[in-house]
Amino acid sequence: MTSTQPVIEVSELTKSFGGKIAVNRLSLRIEPGEIYGFLGPNGSGKTTFIRMLCGLLRPDSGTGTCLGHDLFRESSLIKPQIGYLAQKFSLYEDLSVRENLSFMARIYGLPKVNALVEESLERLGLARFADQLAGTLSGGWKQRLALAACLLHKPRLLLLDEPTAGVDPKARRDFWDEIYRLAADGVTALISTHYMDEAERCHRLAYLAYGDLLAAGTAAEVVAASGLFTWTIAGENVHLLAPGLKKQPGIEQVAPFGTTLHVSGHDPELLEAGLANLDPHLYQWQASQVSLEDVFISLMQNRGGQQ
Repeated sequence: MTSTQPVIEVSELTKSFGGKIAVNRLSLRIEPGEIYGFLGPNGSGKTTFIRMLCGLLRPDSGTGTCLGHDLFRESSLIKPQIGYLAQKFSLYEDLSVRENLSFMARIYGLPKVNALVEESLERLGLARFADQLAGTLSGGWKQRLALAACLLHKPRLLLLDEPTAGVDPKARRDFWDEIYRLAADGVTALISTHYMDEAERCHRLAYLAYGDLLAAGTAAEVVAASGLFTWTIAGENVHLLAPGLKKQPGIEQVAPFGTTLHVSGHDPELLEAGLANLDPHLYQWQASQVSLEDVFISLMQNRGGQQ
């Protein structure tokens, strides 16, 4: 039976260190089986929030539940139901893949360890590396091993802190295929990432900066709510236009995208007027779809001005 109770529900959750706020009155609700993206620059509070959820940090104030248990009073009941995957590989590099999984299964106190480990090796495609030292694996396979380890006890919630950082594109895609399979089985995943293509794979996402929640919703909802407009400029040596365009009224950001420039702003008339002086014999420009990256750069620029 599928639960209708949210897996994560927090309100006004706050955490500070030495008087500096890391998470500022954050309110969030994540449903069962969701893949929820958590985005933001370094130091935005993503890891702090994840550590509060799994009981490694105690919030200063606010309220919240995770898997139906109170974050303040019942963290010991939350921990056994969570799989936590840190950005840095944290298993033993001088043990084999099989030995690492066997060790973790025993740490969890799980029954039928040998059968469980063999099942995990097969499911995550690790069987051919079973007797290889973990330290000799590539970055992608290390993360796959780490994922296998945090799935051994069949958690209901995965907290994944930049799990694909430094991993090649093929390994990242394989990793996400597995996350989708888990979501289909009802496992909820909260994933922090810097990659815009990964953000677009999430069912919903939230964007944090310096502890504040700046945007939340589906990718389409976040783009629509931004009020941003974008034009794409193409032409030879188009990047040389950037310094001059940045000085035009209404042009808030100019970003290179391959051989084109993305020019964005919130006032469509000013934005179009800022492009009117371009030479049509040298350049072509047209209104284009606003990307998540356009939105997040805009959010950071606006937030930076408030510092």
